[in-house]
Amino acid sequence: MTPEWVSFAEVKAAVNLRLVLEGYGVWEKLRRSGREQYRGRCPIHRGEGPEAFHAHLGKNVFHCFACGAGGNVLDLVAELEQCSAREAALRLQRRYVVGRAPAPRPSEPGDGPLVTEKREGNPVLSFSLPGLVAEHPYVSGRGLSRQTACRFGIGYHAGPGIMSGRLAIPIHDEHGRLVAYCGRSVVAEPPRYRFPARFRKSAVLFNYHRAAAGSEGRVVVVEGFFDCMRVHQAGFAAVVALMGAALSSEQADLLAGRFSEIVLMLDGDPAGWAGTHDAAARLMGRRCTVQRILLAPGRQADEMSSEEIGQALRDVSTNEKPFTQKA
Repeated sequence: MTPEWVSFAEVKAAVNLRLVLEGYGVWEKLRRSGREQYRGRCPIHRGEGPEAFHAHLGKNVFHCFACGAGGNVLDLVAELEQCSAREAALRLQRRYVVGRAPAPRPSEPGDGPLVTEKREGNPVLSFSLPGLVAEHPYVSGRGLSRQTACRFGIGYHAGPGIMSGRLAIPIHDEHGRLVAYCGRSVVAEPPRYRFPARFRKSAVLFNYHRAAAGSEGRVVVVEGFFDCMRVHQAGFAAVVALMGAALSSEQADLLAGRFSEIVLMLDGDPAGWAGTHDAAARLMGRRCTVQRILLAPGRQADEMSSEEIGQALRDVSTNEKPFTQKA
């Protein structure tokens, strides 16, 4: 099938930064700090620094002084959706650009090559980090038992490398092969999460290989590592994490290819609600059913008790009103 054509220049010319910020529910949270400048909490890493995120409408660019993210509207959407620049351009083109994009045209002298979507997996690591300490106070502070920490292989890494001084979280592909570690800061030090360079989050689902190995036809989809581990600890082994609020086409293929029932339980914030809507739309028409649990503002799975998680999943499975309110 011919890849959908997209013009990066046309998208960037037609879609301004304010439009995107409004679309993701970020605009109303920013405050004016100059003629065409606004600042606020970063919608990408959502970490410390209430004014770390700066948006310049005149230049149509943004920058976060905490996590280091920055660029134009395509870069912003790619970060928020955890997708490629091409996929970001396609999403903006479909949503905002008037009319459909033209069909692919033959190349002419002087034309640059059309950008086509690549589906490259992450290379398998040739090493593993030794001596990870599962008993670190940060682990118990996040409500995880030692058994859960050992089950997922997480632990504090005191050795050298980019994971040094961080909680190392191993990530596997759909075949169970180790492809990366993510380092979670255990103190108030940016970046909150550190991934290896060129690691493609959109190509994998955290904990997929364990969830797929079971006999269940139902899977729970959450945003983050700790959401996933807390849901698993609550007794739901078939759970995966997007490592963000966006479901990529590759992740959708993995889910629909293995599970007949998919339950979306993303964070209770604008990014999570938008991600739930987009994920449900992306899974529509596939050979699976999709159910949604819309958590109340400020709620997320890793801060819910095991009882609350169980109640939310039981309610949605019996077609009752999903858990949406704060305790």
